[in-house]
Amino acid sequence: MLFFVSLALLNGVLIGASRTINGQLGTRAGAFRASVWNHVVGFVFLSAVLLVLRTWPDVTDVPVAAYAGGVFGALFVAVNSYVFPRLGAMSASVLVISGQVLSAVVIDCVQQGTLPAPVRLAGVALVLLGLSLPRITARLRRKDP
Repeated sequence: MLFFVSLALLNGVLIGASRTINGQLGTRAGAFRASVWNHVVGFVFLSAVLLVLRTWPDVTDVPVAAYAGGVFGALFVAVNSYVFPRLGAMSASVLVISGQVLSAVVIDCVQQGTLPAPVRLAGVALVLLGLSLPRITARLRRKDP
């Protein structure tokens, strides 16, 4: 389990770095061009990995609706490339993570067919509060004389 937790944390670090890099590219080339370059380079990298591993995915084995993930991923990169330099890394990250937490609750509810337990809702509220603390404290500092 520790391996998967470490891997998830590393993934978060890589996402943060990727957003910053794509945000800089987005200010120079535009959000959609930054997204195209992100995905072209990613495609080349993953293709090389698959060639080294001598495996290739069977695209006929995937439900058509699964390809929506690619559309969402491309929009995610494009939108992040646009908003990151305008909102700053912290604000943009907090908003993105908040959206991910809220959508995760909805997805779990739909998949499980039940409402989340009050303890889980309290946990989500604490996570969202924790994500909001930097913005709240920054506002309070600006109001102090």
